[in-house]
Amino acid sequence: ESMTLLMNKDNFLPLKRGGLTVAVMGPNANDSVMQWGNYNGMPAHTVTILDGVRNLLGTDDKLIYEQGCPWVERTLIQSAFSQCKSDKGPGFTARYWNNLKREGEPVTTTQVTTPFRFCTSGATVFAPGVNLTDFSATYNSAFIPKESGEIVLEVYCYGSGRLRVNGEEVKSFSNKHGARKSTHAMKVQAGKSYDLELDFEYLRSDAQLNFDLGFKKDVDIRKSVERVKDADIVIFASGISPSLEGEEMGVNLPGFKKGDRTDIELPAVQRELIDALHRAGKKIILVNCSGSPIGLEPETQKCEAILQAWYPGQQGGKAVAEVLFGDYNPAGKLPVTFYRNVSQLPDFEDYNMTGRTYRYMQDVPLFPFGYGLSYTTFGYGKTVLDKNELTAGQSLKLTVPVTNTGKRNGEEVVQVYLRKQGDAEGPIKTLRAFKRVSIPAGKTVNVEFDLKDKELEWWDDQSNTVRVCPGNYDIMVGGSSKEEDLQRTTIAIK
Repeated sequence: ESMTLLMNKDNFLPLKRGGLTVAVMGPNANDSVMQWGNYNGMPAHTVTILDGVRNLLGTDDKLIYEQGCPWVERTLIQSAFSQCKSDKGPGFTARYWNNLKREGEPVTTTQVTTPFRFCTSGATVFAPGVNLTDFSATYNSAFIPKESGEIVLEVYCYGSGRLRVNGEEVKSFSNKHGARKSTHAMKVQAGKSYDLELDFEYLRSDAQLNFDLGFKKDVDIRKSVERVKDADIVIFASGISPSLEGEEMGVNLPGFKKGDRTDIELPAVQRELIDALHRAGKKIILVNCSGSPIGLEPETQKCEAILQAWYPGQQGGKAVAEVLFGDYNPAGKLPVTFYRNVSQLPDFEDYNMTGRTYRYMQDVPLFPFGYGLSYTTFGYGKTVLDKNELTAGQSLKLTVPVTNTGKRNGEEVVQVYLRKQGDAEGPIKTLRAFKRVSIPAGKTVNVEFDLKDKELEWWDDQSNTVRVCPGNYDIMVGGSSKEEDLQRTTIAIK
């Protein structure tokens, strides 16, 4: 239900199976950890976007996977985590103690089968039975590479610990003021076994431990485009990651600083790859993953469709694929404004609301608050109010007929906005109610709202309170906050 279709040129979506060659690309195509978001639990299994597309292709369809680029950097680490195996199975065996010195027997032993993304923020423990504070851990595995070359072992943590290879300590770390990254590079030979051991101890505040290993290679856009030359369609999983945006993070990359974003544009390396694919004549579906708005104005010129998938959770890849192939008709609406670029944003250090959010913005954004497309269309009939005048304490009943004017069953999120006439300092409009309704193709549903004091209150300058204030108000109803998507009726509050 959160999948939000932002653009669909000439009804390019949904895709039709049968004799189709699909390339899945981008930094978020096969990243299960990205899908979990922040303050998350640890699911036993995650369906990535790559998995979801692969699972829904027909028997005579073909799939090409080529990541192409990372989120921001110009070097690509191709994870080799799947080439790690302990005596208990794939991945790393994790032992935990509820003390800092590993005294006594471990309180629990688990198997970690995906790159580590542990964090106690939001009271999330590393494993069942493990303390949020005052704990330690040791992770063991054997890495048997399938190819020779230089491998990079990457630890990103808030805490202390040590990394050992074949019993020899190669890296130690102790980060007391926010998470930091440590790396160790080494040459490996295909087929040879390397014993890996990682120790971790909690220090203070929110413990965090990320770990992965992989072969480091420079991004080669020309080669990536060549590898997908036979694809009819490219599904490009773009965006950013909770590894880049969050609280108190040791990130300092173009566009990102300590977990904050310094611009809203899609990172340059992704934009360059999308541009190269477009110049090569590829039809591109952009599946954007982020927890915040991304500037996608150039991509609207180079892609056939844009789906905002957020950080979609453990079954997110399945949800994305079901939308792309039409097994589910998307109905998500934007809960934030997607700006064209930073020029549409006032200075971050200016706390005045002028020009901010859909409530005060005079400019036209790229995609407005409340916006989202469907594979069908909806028509709104005339809004009917049970009264045109009311006083504080009275409720207002609003009914609007909504018709599914297309050929597919679908859901529509009907939105009600309020504006006080003559209030130059107040918001242009503000969302006061919404309902998601399922409407079969060709059918009409009367959508009803019961607006009470909470939905009708307004800021009162004289009393410095929010209350039901006398005056004339516009009630606006439609499928987004966009002016042309809304119809107006007027009420008077006495």
